[in-house]
Amino acid sequence: MNTEQMAEQVIAGDRRALSRAITLVESARKDHREQAVALIERLAGSGRQALRIGLSGTPGVGKSTFIESFGMMLTAQGLRVAVLAVDPSSARSGGSILGDKTRMERLSRDPNAFIRPSPSQTQLGGVARRSREAVAICEAAGFDVVLIETVGVGQSETVVAEMADLFILLLAPAGGDELQGVKRGIMEMADIILVNKADGDLKPVATRTCSDYAGALRLLRKRPQDPQGFPKAMMVSAMEETGLQTAWDEMQALTAWRRESGHFDGMRAAQARYWFREDVRNALLSQLDTPEARTRMADLAAEVGTGGLTPARGAEEMLHWLRRA
Repeated sequence: MNTEQMAEQVIAGDRRALSRAITLVESARKDHREQAVALIERLAGSGRQALRIGLSGTPGVGKSTFIESFGMMLTAQGLRVAVLAVDPSSARSGGSILGDKTRMERLSRDPNAFIRPSPSQTQLGGVARRSREAVAICEAAGFDVVLIETVGVGQSETVVAEMADLFILLLAPAGGDELQGVKRGIMEMADIILVNKADGDLKPVATRTCSDYAGALRLLRKRPQDPQGFPKAMMVSAMEETGLQTAWDEMQALTAWRRESGHFDGMRAAQARYWFREDVRNALLSQLDTPEARTRMADLAAEVGTGGLTPARGAEEMLHWLRRA
C-alpha cells in the first residue's frame, strides 16, 4: 500500500490503516522513514484537530484505571477517544510488556476508543520517539481527544508537555508534602493536578494532599498561558468514577480560554519548532550509527580508555572525522 492510499484510509477512519500508519512512523528503517514523512505531510492537509491531553504520574498512581474511567465517560458523551500509551523498554533486551490494553479491558472494547501501546525504546522523557507523529495520525483519523500516557518514572517527564495541549499530572494521596509540590520540573509543567484514589479510607488523606498541592501551586510564578485560578489541584476517584466530569469541565474551560486568547495556537507553533529541532538533532545523531562511524568511535574510545586521549580531545577528533565523512 502506498502512502496516498494509507492516508485516504486513515482519514476515512479505517482502524487497520491507522495501526499500520503508526507502525510505519515508529519504524527505524530509512525507507520507512521517507514514507512516514510523506504520510504525515499528506495527513496534515486533513485540517482535523483533536484535544491532546498528556498524562503523567508515578507508577501505581492509577494512570491506566483513570484513563479507562475517563475515556469511558468521554465516549459515553459521543466523543471518539484515542489512547497512546508508552511502556518502558528493558535497557538489556529492549523489549516491552505493552500491557495497557489488558489493563483497560472495558475501554479497549468500546467502538469509539482506540488504544495503542508503544515501547519507549531509548527515548527519554516518558514518551516514545515518534509519539507526536502518532498523535497527528490519530487527529487525522477523526478522534476528538487523544490521551498520551507516559511511562511514569518521575519528575523528568516533561517532554509530553511539548506534544500536548493540556498536561495533567496524577498524584496519589500522601505522595509528598507541600515542599515536594514546589520542586522544579514536572510540577511546574502541569496544567491540572489530579489527586487520584480519593475514595474510602484514603479520602481524608486525599483531601489534605490536594490542599497541600493547591497551596504549593499558588507559590509558583504565573504562566502567561494560564487564566486566573490555573494551574489547579483537584480530587478524583477513578475507581468510583467521581470527580471525572468536574475535571473534564475544567480542562474544557482552560482550553477554551487559551483558544480565545491565542495561546492555544501559539503553544502548538512553539511545539512544532521544538520537534523540528529534535528531528535535526536525531538526524545528526543517526550519522553515528553507520558501521564506519561505530568503528571509528570504538577506536577512539579505546584510546581514551588507555589514557592516550582525553575524552574532550577524543570527541573533537570524532566530530572532525564526521565532518570529513
